[in-house]
Amino acid sequence: MNAEDILRDAKTIAVVGLSRDPAKAAHGVPAVLQAHGFRIIPVHPTATELLGEKVYRSLKDIPEPVDLVDVFRPSPEAPGIAADAVEIGAKALWLQQGIVSAEARRIAEAGGLAYVENRCTAVVRATASISKS
Repeated sequence: MNAEDILRDAKTIAVVGLSRDPAKAAHGVPAVLQAHGFRIIPVHPTATELLGEKVYRSLKDIPEPVDLVDVFRPSPEAPGIAADAVEIGAKALWLQQGIVSAEARRIAEAGGLAYVENRCTAVVRATASISKS
């Protein structure tokens, strides 16, 4: 499945590493996705609310199904996030631009997840004109 199809099929996106800082891509990109009708679930170690949504400490704490796990964390953290994405039954794992991990790919694909790395969800959304609203 290509990146466009993965994003087109997703409705609920858990964002690991969603930033509090509006100047960072890790805040702006999820905000753009949310503005286009995607349900964003922030995953952050200390925040309580981001983008008007309740924040969860980890993927495993999210009490509802997740279609896509969107990762804004350094590459060395990706394998652990991939394992959690498999465990919660996500459909896809997406590592944002600049993030690559052969181990995360292996874990995700072995767990049956579609996989994208080193691509920006907001760019793919814009170029493919994907909107849920």
